[in-house]
Amino acid sequence: MNLSSLITDFLEYLEIERNTSQKTIENYDHYLKRFLNFAGDINPSAIDLSLIRKYRLHLGRWTDPKTKQPLKRITQNYFMIALRAFLRYLARQDIKTLSPEKVELGEAEARPLKVLDEAALKSLLEAPGTTDKPGMRDKAILELLFSTGLRVSEMASLNCDSINLNRREFSVIGKGQKERIVFLSDSAVEWLEKYLGARKDTFKPLFVRFQGRVDPSDNGEAMRLTSRSIERIVEKYVKLVGLSVKATPHTLRHNFATDLLINGADIRSVQEMLGHSNIATTQIYTHVTNKHLRDVHKSFHSGNK
Repeated sequence: MNLSSLITDFLEYLEIERNTSQKTIENYDHYLKRFLNFAGDINPSAIDLSLIRKYRLHLGRWTDPKTKQPLKRITQNYFMIALRAFLRYLARQDIKTLSPEKVELGEAEARPLKVLDEAALKSLLEAPGTTDKPGMRDKAILELLFSTGLRVSEMASLNCDSINLNRREFSVIGKGQKERIVFLSDSAVEWLEKYLGARKDTFKPLFVRFQGRVDPSDNGEAMRLTSRSIERIVEKYVKLVGLSVKATPHTLRHNFATDLLINGADIRSVQEMLGHSNIATTQIYTHVTNKHLRDVHKSFHSGNK
């Protein structure tokens, strides 16, 4: 079998066996088609280190026809990650090819972590008007994002019966079907209670839309806010208060993590609260918190001269 048919098999495997999201499958399709166009419809046994080296050079030299910009190193790595996943699939199928472990990733440039300062965070959290149901919902969303560090996909999947407001905690299934306990702040509890108290429906989803046709079928599943809808809600208030940082739900997750570390939480606890499987992912926040502590130390000593 040649590359093109095996790539199709791999994408179908991701969809059927791994239940991978459609967006991720589209990304894999895009990345692997680039390799197919470069290498040709070869037999997988022809994939060797020499071909991989040439492909890396190709990615490094490629420029976008429209923008004339080269591929960022992190984007080049996405192409290599997709290829490595494909080779791993071939190995599991006992198809002779290059070992996926031999495909190394380049060292990507560190991306600056977007975190809101105290004043910007306060203005964002206070942005929604809370005299109607949409405003109460939006306020609850912002408070919940900041006080829990939830991923936007995790928040979109929450149901009304997911959360125990009395115990101020709930469990959530994160990436890789990993379950963790999430704790609520007083403010998040207050606004969730107000928002749920204003709702007169019995729909299952925790966060629902208030525009468009009401569809009560399947416990109101069609009323559930999607991840993209929640992103747009955050975007709306970022624009409303005129923040210089283009903040997203993930920015509030960054704020949650750095806030914990600045206030003395240990890195392992933060890893657990964020649902990171690898501690290296959590350690990116220590750069921000170390800088914050240095700035505090500097300002303290300059004020005591």
